[in-house]
Amino acid sequence: MIERINRIKVVLAEKQKTNKWLASELGINPSTVSKWCTNSSQPDIALLVKIAKLLDVELDELLNKEFVESI
Repeated sequence: MIERINRIKVVLAEKQKTNKWLASELGINPSTVSKWCTNSSQPDIALLVKIAKLLDVELDELLNKEFVESI
């Protein structure tokens, strides 16, 4: 089973952004973003689309390729 579904933490680092910045932009609790970054929970597809837009990346860049290939 693939545990790392999203790459939000990696993309945030690449874009030199923080969890707190993303939480503020989305109007959500920073602990929620922290859970996404550790892959202990996942954002829904609508939030993934918003995150991709905020980070100026394609949606698939936020997903672990191994996870995508497994579905």
